[in-house]
Amino acid sequence: MGMQGRSTGFRPVPRGVLALGMLWTLPNSLAGLLLGLLGLAFGARVRWQAAELALVVRRWPWGRGGALTLGNVILHTGERLDTPYLTYAQRAGRCIEPTVSLADHERAHVYQYMLLGPLFLPLYLLCGGISVRNRFERAADRYALHGHGWWPWRV
Repeated sequence: MGMQGRSTGFRPVPRGVLALGMLWTLPNSLAGLLLGLLGLAFGARVRWQAAELALVVRRWPWGRGGALTLGNVILHTGERLDTPYLTYAQRAGRCIEPTVSLADHERAHVYQYMLLGPLFLPLYLLCGGISVRNRFERAADRYALHGHGWWPWRV
């Protein structure tokens, strides 16, 4: 199955809201920045990606592959963030879905961080951590599939 195109649901965030969200999640972003700086000594590369509202650290030298978002920082083991990605449900064998963009999935986490700030990590861990059962991961996959629905609690 081919990768879906970039999500059509990307809408510009008003600057005031963007600034407040980035400030609110700054403690998380600083943790990501520290890890990113550590990775630079081992060959990682850093670039601001406006579409993701994040500083993307590519070629992150540790981990099994994929990406980790901390606030407005995305640590990625690959060369490009916009790569094909299997949803958590598909990897768990729960369904067959189209491949999506890892960039879209991680952008959903950036949005989640910007709204929840320092509450994100405790809530994420309480919801099951890195798992198909985690509502944050399911919401990020939903956003990557459809361009909307990044909020982990449907309304």
